[in-house]
Amino acid sequence: MEPAVLYEDDYIVAINKPSGLVVHQGVGTDETLVDWILARYPEMRGVGEQDCQLLRPGMVHRLDRDTSGVMVLAKQQQAFSALKKHFQKGKVEKEYHSFVYGKPREARGTVTLSIGKSRSDFRRFATRHTRGELRTARTEYVVVGSCTEAASFVRFYPKTGRTHQIRVHAQSMYTPIVCDPLYATSQEPMLGFSRLALHSRRLSLRAHWHTETLHLVAPHPADFLAAFSSCDTVVQEAVLFSS
Repeated sequence: MEPAVLYEDDYIVAINKPSGLVVHQGVGTDETLVDWILARYPEMRGVGEQDCQLLRPGMVHRLDRDTSGVMVLAKQQQAFSALKKHFQKGKVEKEYHSFVYGKPREARGTVTLSIGKSRSDFRRFATRHTRGELRTARTEYVVVGSCTEAASFVRFYPKTGRTHQIRVHAQSMYTPIVCDPLYATSQEPMLGFSRLALHSRRLSLRAHWHTETLHLVAPHPADFLAAFSSCDTVVQEAVLFSS
């Protein structure tokens, strides 16, 4: 449950968040990413949204509890404000790796369905039968190859940052993410996964304190590496050459 530091300078720290580590305190949660941040960077306590009810030191974005991979934290308020604008304006490039049930009809494409809160389950978001505000969402994807006849390895590129966006858009294509406890409830676990098969692989950003774009990459966790052995050579070679 210990995050690994991928990159650090005077302004930001990029970490590889392990699956299972919740970002901030909630009902029934124990150790959180916030606890880790404050233990290692106590000076970051006051960095972030000042009117937020929850303590989220330096957090300009978040990952779901079971999602692993790259997260960027701001170490200074000036950096937080700058990065927040970059995320809001879509200037941060994100790439997620995932295993999905089945195979999308198109080898590559874009999902532009708006997302809102589910009318039937407060924990879920949806593209239909929603309540309240619908928010625009855009996710590009590329199907890399097959992993057995019943699953595929897909790269997702979210262009907006809605809650559960990739998970909801994957479900909208009738190919939910493997082991998703909210959006694939009728599917059996496969490929050895016991958690949501979603990994924040890359994050690229350009800030005024850097002369070049930062490309931050989180290594694939053990469950992903094990699942790759069940995939065709196209997937294995793509993963090898993208490392």
